[in-house]
Amino acid sequence: MSKQHEEMLGNSLLMNQALAHLSRAAPIDRPVLILGERGTGKELAAERLHFLSNRWGGPLVKVNCAALSDELLESELFGHEPGAFTGATRVHQGRFERANGGTLFLDELGTMSGRVQEKLLRLIEYGEFERLGGQKVLSVDVRVVAATNADLKAQAKKGRFREDLLDRLSFDVVHLPPLRLRSEDVVDLAQHFALKMCRELGWDYFPGFSDMAQTQLRHYDWPGNVRELKNVIERSLYRAETPLEPIETIILDPFLSPFESILQRDAVDDRPNDSVPNSVEKNDCEKNGEEFDLRGKPEASEVIPLTEIRKNNTLSGLIEASLGGVISAQQLQSYLSGNSLNEAVDVSERLLVKRALELSQNHQGRAAELLGLTYHQLRGQLRKHAKFFQTLS
Repeated sequence: MSKQHEEMLGNSLLMNQALAHLSRAAPIDRPVLILGERGTGKELAAERLHFLSNRWGGPLVKVNCAALSDELLESELFGHEPGAFTGATRVHQGRFERANGGTLFLDELGTMSGRVQEKLLRLIEYGEFERLGGQKVLSVDVRVVAATNADLKAQAKKGRFREDLLDRLSFDVVHLPPLRLRSEDVVDLAQHFALKMCRELGWDYFPGFSDMAQTQLRHYDWPGNVRELKNVIERSLYRAETPLEPIETIILDPFLSPFESILQRDAVDDRPNDSVPNSVEKNDCEKNGEEFDLRGKPEASEVIPLTEIRKNNTLSGLIEASLGGVISAQQLQSYLSGNSLNEAVDVSERLLVKRALELSQNHQGRAAELLGLTYHQLRGQLRKHAKFFQTLS
């Protein structure tokens, strides 16, 4: 079985139906037409058909018809004799000859010229052909599996594709679902690609995806389907700051700056019906009907001086320091009574970074030193709390 075959994964209803269809069609020694958008795994489907068929011990030969000119495609498929065209100095065996006893996979066959279509029809019907520039009739035993993302029925009606060839190719037609219609498979596929990329990066283990990243993965439309998902996951792991923390940001567009990628991620997270249980809410400081203005200061009567706060009360000290030495006891008590410690620590992180940037006049290197962080660790904090800092700009 092909090493890539394992990547045709999915537990969704649509994917299970497609896999079952391929398994049912595999042992029937007839042509099969695979339809699907780019990146849905048409080549993997052809491999599945071959390796589950009685021809599994024979060769599986692949041709991308769209990548070759008409003359070159004819030569590649059927071979050529010496002198067939300029530069043809010896006999060239075509792909059909090399696939004898096995399967020939024709990808994007909708781009074929009428001449090539005619020769292909004859081969499917009779198993016979001549090499380009030759007159000897050759015979082969080949199963043809074809794939396309084009509407061949529409092309046939317009005279751009032979109807009789389409009839022969479509003994069975397998439809591969786009990734946007099986969102329940996205995270599992992402985990699969991530584990492979971890080995390439030399990571000892995969820390997983954060809840926010999983939400982003599920709600993206994936126009490039599984191929695009694979590229996105590999890129996101490569750009990750550290293998020790869950992947937070999915790099969907490599041309966006890191800050723009964070904004793109947060735009997905802001959807009202897509709340993430373990993430900090958008307005962390609006709890129990009371507003806690991070940029303002409480009235003097409510202020507790910094010297009156016990230094072993770490959380209070952090929030106190980040606010510049003053805090409302009522606000602090109200906030902590309605929130978990983790949420409160998240708030303190944001305020500490904000205060360090203020003291360093937004010089990130000096701010990192004030906080006892490396520059990259500070950048990680800025990415983690990008939504908060965006509201301050």
